[in-house]
Amino acid sequence: MQLTTLATCNLNQWALDFEGNLQRIAESIRIAKTRGARYRLGPELEIPGYGCQDAFLEGDTLRHSWECLAQLLDSDLTDDILCDVGMPIMHRNARYNCRVLLLNRQILLIRPKMILADDGNYREPRWFAAWQQPRAIIEHHLPRMIRAITGQETVPFGDAAVATRDTVLASEMCEELFAPSSPHTYLGLDGVEIISNGSGSHHTLRKLQRRVALICEASAKSGGVYVYANQQGCDGDRLYFDGSALIAVNGRILAQASQFSPRDVEVITATVDLEEVRAYRGGIGSLQVQASHAQPVPRIRADFELTHRDPLPAPTQPIIVAMHTPEEEIAYGPACWLWDYLRRSGMNGFFLPLSGGADSSAVAAQVGIMCQMVVDEIQAGNTQVHTDARRLVGDEQYTPADAAEFANRLLHTCYMGTANSSKETRARAKALAAQIGAYHLDINIDSVVEAVINLFVWVTEQKPRFQVHGGTRAENLALQNIQARLRMVLAYLFAQLLPWVRGHSGALLVLGTSNVDEALRGYMTKYDCSSADINPIGSVSKVDLRRFLRWAAVHKGYTALNEVIDAPPTAELEPITADYAQQDEADMGMTYAELSRFGYLRKVERCGPVSMFEKLVYEWYHLSPADVAAKVKHFFYHYAINRHKMTVLTPSYHAEAYSPDDNRFDLRQFLYNARWSWQFRQIDRLVERNSGQ
Repeated sequence: MQLTTLATCNLNQWALDFEGNLQRIAESIRIAKTRGARYRLGPELEIPGYGCQDAFLEGDTLRHSWECLAQLLDSDLTDDILCDVGMPIMHRNARYNCRVLLLNRQILLIRPKMILADDGNYREPRWFAAWQQPRAIIEHHLPRMIRAITGQETVPFGDAAVATRDTVLASEMCEELFAPSSPHTYLGLDGVEIISNGSGSHHTLRKLQRRVALICEASAKSGGVYVYANQQGCDGDRLYFDGSALIAVNGRILAQASQFSPRDVEVITATVDLEEVRAYRGGIGSLQVQASHAQPVPRIRADFELTHRDPLPAPTQPIIVAMHTPEEEIAYGPACWLWDYLRRSGMNGFFLPLSGGADSSAVAAQVGIMCQMVVDEIQAGNTQVHTDARRLVGDEQYTPADAAEFANRLLHTCYMGTANSSKETRARAKALAAQIGAYHLDINIDSVVEAVINLFVWVTEQKPRFQVHGGTRAENLALQNIQARLRMVLAYLFAQLLPWVRGHSGALLVLGTSNVDEALRGYMTKYDCSSADINPIGSVSKVDLRRFLRWAAVHKGYTALNEVIDAPPTAELEPITADYAQQDEADMGMTYAELSRFGYLRKVERCGPVSMFEKLVYEWYHLSPADVAAKVKHFFYHYAINRHKMTVLTPSYHAEAYSPDDNRFDLRQFLYNARWSWQFRQIDRLVERNSGQ
């Protein structure tokens, strides 16, 4: 047997937190060494953090990355272990996203990324060049600070493999795994037995299944070991990197790290038998043929053995990969993101306008789940999480008694009722806050609303009326919007002063509660209580949120959510009469299920009005072509007139592939011709054609 122990990790890095990032890298290497690992892999761009964005254009980011690497090399961390570290490097005046392979205080190889991520949330070509010379290396001249430590003037730079005395190892990086023609294919054909992937892959619902499938396929198609590392946590933006570091061999997963966790450092190891790789490859006839004429990958020789001598550890056995349900992903992903954002922002808790509806209740439940996860981690002995919790509550002796007690210190909720609010929503908000443990306020804001309306009357000598009282649509919308906007103003007032009221210092982060479907449709008031500091559900569909609420009621003890689920969604901004009760789906002119489908087709399948109609006329066969056309036109009209609202959308946890966030993800204009005259005429012609058949 030829056994080697390999280590990979989840690291909760933070953009430009060089000191903290270096400490986490160092801790991961120490853990790997104590577990007998001969190789340690870290995430993509782990030294500066993946999410630096335009800070990658700053020379300081490159300089500080080298300074951190110098500290790694000037210590005993790389003694007797091959360390694979991610950082940006300027080579011949071009900036590259690189892996740097370190061993015994020397740099063996700098491997630049060849296929850059340039879609969705990723803009890597804005900051980096792609290495365009596969299977080629040139010399890279090292900075003075590194030369002084290693004694090396230059090191190899490019696409190469490291050949130890007993095996061959090479890297690919994140997007390269997802590309149609991945480097692991030609690396495997040229005899590379261990392929690593230091990644920066963010969470979206149901994405992990694809990632695991690609890793299994990469190691099964032509055999080999595949080691995958990832960031885990909020790097400083909308994305949550969901960990799930993996080690696979010949298509089977041997080790898996957590997907969602408050831990800053998590290291997993596996002991693999390289003879299994060789036997597996030797049994694939087509591989034998293709390998015989494969173009060689340059080798960098390392006087080092990855395999163990006596005593031999036992080989790691395959495991069943743990996959969360979408409901669990909605629970744990945003909960961890909220924890990272809170502890790193310098704020002292959250303020949440809690209406008793599905959206705000979902956010409250996520904060409650965050508190449960943190308390569980403290009870498991995580000193870092315990230290953060003590700092947040301002008590160095504090240990949470339970999640509800901890939530009472962090989560502040408020039901802001008006004459249009119902006793049912008020009761639901109070019951849920009590189950979570939140510090809850129950107030009426009618006097504030009336004061603003009276000012308008005094200035204009005109008094607006709701539509049910004979007012125009303009009056009706204005009266609704003033309630919603005042809630935002009051939310920030309470967020700034409630800690003072309770005898504490600091301030609170205001949480938004608008879901992805409402944002897409524009069914929200600009600068209302959907305007906040951060929004954990801003990229989650109403359909998925309802499933999450049902799951949280059963699995997290928040039984008050059962009444929330069964209640029809309503903004409660208009008077309730014997003949009328405001409901969201009636106001929008479409169901949430329809809206989710519109959003998916618009963003993910890139449909304009005509192509969307062409798809839905067959998919929604229970409707006539004219009805489908009317729904599509209705959606695109409101999408167009409300697109400007996306420019001020609260930064939201990115969970869904059809997020309408125009600041980072959905880069479309915000001024549209809402008549869509050319497009709608084409739809009308298609309806006539279908009707004539």
